[in-house]
Amino acid sequence: MKKIMLLLIAVTALHVVLPAQNFPAVNIPGSEVRKITSKNVQGQEYELHVLLPGDHKTGNKKYPVLYLMDSQWDFPLAKSLYGQHYFDGFIPELIIVGVTWGGNHPNPDSLRARDYTPTNEKRLPQSGGADQFLSFLKNELFPFIEANYKADPRERILMGCSLGGLFTMYTLFTHPDMFTGYIAASPAYGWDNEVLYKYEKQYSESNPTLPARLYMTMGEVERGLPGFEKFAKHLSDRKYKNLAIRSKVLENTGHSGTKTEGFGRGMQYVFERPELKLDQSVLNRYAGTYKIGTADVAFKVENGTLVFYPNPGNRYVLFAASESDYYAKSEFLKIHFNSNTESVIRRYGRTDTGIKQ
Repeated sequence: MKKIMLLLIAVTALHVVLPAQNFPAVNIPGSEVRKITSKNVQGQEYELHVLLPGDHKTGNKKYPVLYLMDSQWDFPLAKSLYGQHYFDGFIPELIIVGVTWGGNHPNPDSLRARDYTPTNEKRLPQSGGADQFLSFLKNELFPFIEANYKADPRERILMGCSLGGLFTMYTLFTHPDMFTGYIAASPAYGWDNEVLYKYEKQYSESNPTLPARLYMTMGEVERGLPGFEKFAKHLSDRKYKNLAIRSKVLENTGHSGTKTEGFGRGMQYVFERPELKLDQSVLNRYAGTYKIGTADVAFKVENGTLVFYPNPGNRYVLFAASESDYYAKSEFLKIHFNSNTESVIRRYGRTDTGIKQ
């Protein structure tokens, strides 16, 4: 036993005296790092991790912006999920802005407790700075992003987990016009004796309408699950006009593990496309054979639905987002009809124009 103890002490000592190793920073392709110092939050420097769509430099369109909390941990995950769901056609091209803290040796655990919490708790004397952080977002970060990138100010999404999810929910009830979509994974709804209920009640007393899309999730094995389900039901029972809400409990998942599916499903939900039921006379306008180069493709109306045939053996059922815009769910396929005789067919990495014969 004495030899074992001496060995443990030696290993521990070796671990302590070993010099720290410097590893090169890993850059994520397609992204860039910017820094901004806030006047609203104690002169705090924030580091921004910005992911841009592939045609951002050359295109003229503006893009929705997803603002990600705790980027120091979750930016690579958000980038990966975005790529997967965009490739499958479920979400549009986005700008992702991950927000974390800069300066000398920032401590995210302490700083997130300051910026993401709406009230002060004695256990964490720095807590309660959510309003100052919201002022930073509204008055400093949004103008910076929208001046430097092709960001659409009409479509902003807020996404966070745990305390970041608490901040997401607090923003929904106190500044609902700042974002159009909210994604909260394992939100810390129990903060300060469930103070979120107070903010939701204050909002509901004067606002029957809450124009937003909200996705919430929690892991099945989390201790806070009963309270989460109670809060989700409370929100659903309010029946706010124009609030689209979905909550999900993730099987065999813990607190941190909710990010992967919660963020992915959340992005799908806030960008969910409509499935309009159109009169057959509208669909009939586009039925026929179209010439793309030397190839022929066809659109047919079958069982009240427009169906795309790139060749006789390949069939895609289409869903209507508008009278002139259609999409498939099986893969990246979007079709826009410029007129009754011209179609624009977008697949991943390719766009074709078809002329009706």
